[in-house]
Amino acid sequence: MSLTRLRISLLLASAAVCAVLSVPSSFAVSGQQKAWALFESAAQSKNAAQRALGIRALGLLRDNAHARKLAEGALEDDRPEVRSAGAVALGQMHATDSIPKLQKLLNDDRMSVVMAAAHSLRDLKDNASAYSVYYDILTGERKGDGLIAQQVDTLHNPKELAMIGIEQGIGYVPFAGIGWDAWRYTHKKDPHPARAVAATLLAHDPDPKSSAALVKAAINDKDWIVRAAALEAIAERGDPSLEDKIEVSLYDVNSHVRFTAAATVIRLNTLRKSGRKEIEKKTATTPAPAVPTVAASR
Repeated sequence: MSLTRLRISLLLASAAVCAVLSVPSSFAVSGQQKAWALFESAAQSKNAAQRALGIRALGLLRDNAHARKLAEGALEDDRPEVRSAGAVALGQMHATDSIPKLQKLLNDDRMSVVMAAAHSLRDLKDNASAYSVYYDILTGERKGDGLIAQQVDTLHNPKELAMIGIEQGIGYVPFAGIGWDAWRYTHKKDPHPARAVAATLLAHDPDPKSSAALVKAAINDKDWIVRAAALEAIAERGDPSLEDKIEVSLYDVNSHVRFTAAATVIRLNTLRKSGRKEIEKKTATTPAPAVPTVAASR
């Protein structure tokens, strides 16, 4: 992709968010609305890389019908990297209702897409479908109809298989949600991205200092891989109070970071609402304390 086309794509994505922000002040725009504007823009983008990035980040959202619909729509995309992104996202969001669509994707004519679908099906406990694909890789032949000729070459090319595994988040942890670009970037810049790894490992540390450190890294770190990893950790941390603090990341210069921020904002906003509803439910069902009666004096 040329630098000019990439710049145009980024400008279009930013314009979509700006359009949401330009509404009259009487209509308050929430962080969640800004986040969804990014995803809607990505899904409709003419740039395949932008579509794939946006869809991939949706994997952070579970039990969200709109996110699942966008990811399922990506399975029909004409570009394999977008179809792969949709398959990976559905697996990460535990979308068991999407199993039939993922099974259909096992007949895709691109092995990278088949691998993505198989990996997600395994995560969704459809082991039979996944194992049939892994059998193909081990033996070099397909159970049933047989492999397309170009896929046979892929199966016998170790480098190609390694790239597919990394791109689908199979062979590279802890950046499965970011994928092949993350692997390529970290190996070019730093063979051991310690700060990004540390951010990921802080996801479930209950110390409030870790929350502050993750927010600071998400906003201020110079490396996008660290900013994205910190945002993923914040999403996994599930602390709704951090939503407002990381909304500024919706305007990050890096696409990976913007989409990860969007998914994080939506996830934290959903947790905030569900927590509020739970409190209201408990308040409504908890009987008022009995007022002690004072015995009449004799």
